[in-house]
Amino acid sequence: MVPNVSTETVSDTVYRRVGESIRRGVYAPGARLPGERDLADQLGVSRATLRVALERLESEQALSRSAQRGWFVPRPTVGEPPSTLQSFTEMARLRGLHATAQVLEQSVRSATFEEATRLAIAPGARVLSIVRLRGMDGTPVCVDSNVLPLALAGPLVDVDLTDQSLYENLETRCGVSIDRSAYTVQAEAATAEMAPLLQIPQGSPVLIGREVAYTFEGHPVLLGLNTYRGDAYRFEADLYRTRA
Repeated sequence: MVPNVSTETVSDTVYRRVGESIRRGVYAPGARLPGERDLADQLGVSRATLRVALERLESEQALSRSAQRGWFVPRPTVGEPPSTLQSFTEMARLRGLHATAQVLEQSVRSATFEEATRLAIAPGARVLSIVRLRGMDGTPVCVDSNVLPLALAGPLVDVDLTDQSLYENLETRCGVSIDRSAYTVQAEAATAEMAPLLQIPQGSPVLIGREVAYTFEGHPVLLGLNTYRGDAYRFEADLYRTRA
């Protein structure tokens, strides 16, 4: 006589099988799972049992749910812990992800008037402009544009910054350590230039991060303009009420 198998045990089996498929890349980041009826038939279980397993994976952020479109594997997201300044590479490492950087531009030019003012350098002074496409585990996440005074960042002019941390190279090659960043975030729509790089339709939501990074002594050393996919970046902050 075959003993009855509890729903919980069957659900655990489904949970492991679907989770393993996600880890093996059978369902890639951003991919939609088959409909619940089809997936339940494939696994030989009821929809009720399947849903218990899917909801468990959802609670672990391995799946996300859309009322209209079904179940999806979420794309990798980045986000800085409250009040903590991290480089893109550091954010990826903490999440067990592999950060990539494709160099789109690395050139020396004259600073614009606005750049010179914000970096506290002479108008027309030479700056190093670096534009890179940043990704995590093969998914494009951000177009990262940075401007640095050439007087400080000169050693980086000929350095291949592919798949490297700019912050770490600034510290090791230039002796410049970034202590804090004045950062603002604004929602916009992906332009015709940015959309193909981020592999999203033109007009899709993006988050634009603008920053001025400073040394411990308070000297501005970097201007950043970061264009993030709207589904791949989360900004966190500690907020406090002012007491009378």
